[in-house]
Order: sequence, then structure tokens, then C-alpha cells
Amino acid sequence: MDNQDDLSQFLISRRAKLTLQQAGLPDFGGRRRVPGLRREEVALLAGMSSEYYKRLERGNAKGALEAVIDGVSRALQLDEAEHRHLYELIRAANAGAHPHSRRPARKTQVNPTLQQTIDAMSTVPVFVQNGRLDAIATNRLGRALFSEMFEDSRQPVNAARFVFLDARAQTFYRDWESNTRQIVALLRVEAGRSPHDRQLSDLVGELSTRSDLFRKLWGAHDVREHRAGIKSVRHPVVGNLDLNYLGLDLAADHGLQMLVFSAQPGSASQDGLQLLANWAATDSVELKAKDEQPLTASLGIDAGILKSKGPTVS
Repeated sequence: MDNQDDLSQFLISRRAKLTLQQAGLPDFGGRRRVPGLRREEVALLAGMSSEYYKRLERGNAKGALEAVIDGVSRALQLDEAEHRHLYELIRAANAGAHPHSRRPARKTQVNPTLQQTIDAMSTVPVFVQNGRLDAIATNRLGRALFSEMFEDSRQPVNAARFVFLDARAQTFYRDWESNTRQIVALLRVEAGRSPHDRQLSDLVGELSTRSDLFRKLWGAHDVREHRAGIKSVRHPVVGNLDLNYLGLDLAADHGLQMLVFSAQPGSASQDGLQLLANWAATDSVELKAKDEQPLTASLGIDAGILKSKGPTVS
């Protein structure tokens, strides 16, 4: 990914969204050739020279200090996620392509202790993802909730690929369009954090090639974080679910985020979640029985008898 171009396009897209009235600047009339604010107006609001801001918007962030980032953020009225994204873009533009500035590869699995912990959270769906939105780990209920996503034979299973390239996603997500914007905004954040991630670049390239909608949304340069909200889905087994979610960054596994879903107590969604848990448990038992059957048959043992016997005491 081109760090300087990303910085340039992000700044251009943000100032294009601001009007003179929103920025608190007088409107003297006359034709404006570009939407939003002019570079000179952003520079005035940020407390810097027009030439300096123009260089910054061209992607030349050499020597940009934190005060500069704060000034531009204030002038463009960036929210917290956008401010952090600007910081990452400037950091990447300053670092250039030096090998020592590259971050380590994203994790593709969790440690056994974390997996044990999320397995113990048996009453809520849990989904662990990295910045590319690869599914790194789930508990049984989390896998059941996103069962259609996990039917993809391509590894790693990826939420963005499911949303944009699998037609079932448009039925599964009851507000599919909102989810498409959220997915792209999350990938934009990751692109700012990890501009040298080859797998991320490949994913963005694939989605841009195969989805016109993704390509359009990617060009908007919107960013957001995945902290809390409501996920409304239509599950193929239990029907409609409205689930609250919390996104928790894992301190012990940098770059991974754990999403925990829950239903409002006493709601139809809570009943549906319980039904989903029962279905997942039954499905798991059936799969286990299928795995056991060849072994018990080869030993001349009736699997039903084997399951009916309790532990023996010597």
C-alpha cells in the first residue's frame, strides 16, 4: 500500500466533508471549485502555514509533530478513531519502507489458555479476530452463530470475504449495507496500522477486484473502531437475533480482539440464543458420535452400550 497516497487521500476526503458553517468560517459567497473546505482554510483552523499543510496533504509528513496532528484533527473535526488513524498514517509515511519499522506478522491462532477461557464462556458467543478480520478462535456458541461463515473451505475464514463475496451474508445480516460500511472502515484502520501487511494488501486487492461495492467504499477512506453496538442477524436455524456486542482488545495477544455477544435478558433473542446453544450442543454430540463409530465398530463394541456405561471404580 502507498503510505503517502493513503495519507493524502484521507486528508482530502475529510476536508471535503466539512462545510464553512460546520467549521465556523464566514461564507462570502462565490463559486467554490471543490466540495468542503479549501486547503488554506484547513491550515488557518489548524494554526499552520498554507504551504506546510499543502505538503502534508501531498503525503510529505516528514517531521510532523504531535501538535501538528492535533491541530489538523481539530481543524477537520476528526473523531477519536479518525485521529488515531491520522496518527498511524503519519507514522507510516515518516517511517517509509525501512524494514525496522515494520510490525510483526499478525497472529493466526490464540494460546491454549485463552482458548480454554473462551470455551468456558459457554452461555455467550465469542469470536476472536485479528486486524484483517480473520477468524482466529471461537467458542462452540460463537462458531454456531457464524456457522455459515465457517462453511467457507478457504483458510483462514475471513469476515470481510464473507460479507462481500458470499451471497448468504445479505440474508444473514439484517442490516447488510451497514455491515459492509463497518467492515471496510475496520480494514481501513488496519491498513493505517499495518501498511506493510502483505496478506492485508492481498485481501483488499481481491475484494476490490471482485466487489464493486467494496471498491467504492474503500475509496471513501472512512474509519471506525469495533467497540460496542448491536448486531442484528437472521440465523438459518433459530431465526432473528438482536445481540449486543463488546469488542475487547487482548493485552496478552497484541493485535487480537475478542468480540462477546449477549442478548437482553427476557427477550426473544435470549430465547433464540438458548435454542442455538442447544442446537450447537446436539450437533457437537452427533459429530462426536460419527467420529467414534468407526473405532467402536472396528473393536466390535456397540457405541450405544459404550455411552451408557458410567465410570468404573477399581
